[in-house]
Amino acid sequence: MGVWQLVLVGLVMVLGLVGVVVPGVPGRWLVWAAMLWWSLHEQTGLAWVLLVAATAVFLVDQVVVWLLPTRRIRGVGITRRMAVFAGTGAVAGFVLIPVVGAIPGFIGGIYGSERLRLGSHGRAAASTRTVMRAAGTSVLVELFACLLVVGAWLGAVIVG
Repeated sequence: MGVWQLVLVGLVMVLGLVGVVVPGVPGRWLVWAAMLWWSLHEQTGLAWVLLVAATAVFLVDQVVVWLLPTRRIRGVGITRRMAVFAGTGAVAGFVLIPVVGAIPGFIGGIYGSERLRLGSHGRAAASTRTVMRAAGTSVLVELFACLLVVGAWLGAVIVG
């Protein structure tokens, strides 16, 4: 696979990660489609294993999100800035502390956004809890699954 195709697969995956925190964009599907594209062009054992693993991760992710309470975004105060902070925090956490760092990074991003908006620790912490109860958990689960798949793909590209 050429460098340009790898760059395009990576860009589609990044778009998928952004799509997880932006309503209306099918983030999980974009990441899976990019993995499928890469696997079809690579046609190695590792590529097929990663495609099967990504499919399994996304099926489990779908079930977990389905079992969680529905998203109640209206009236909670979720803003675009909060989504950007949460997504950036999750990606930064995933890079700094591989895999598990996405969770505190996501929550820390929401807290940071609310601390800037509200000014005090107590109000920001209360708002962060409210957001996580309303919609944050399902977004976090989906983002975590996408980060796992993207991380596995990136590892395969760097190693292979």
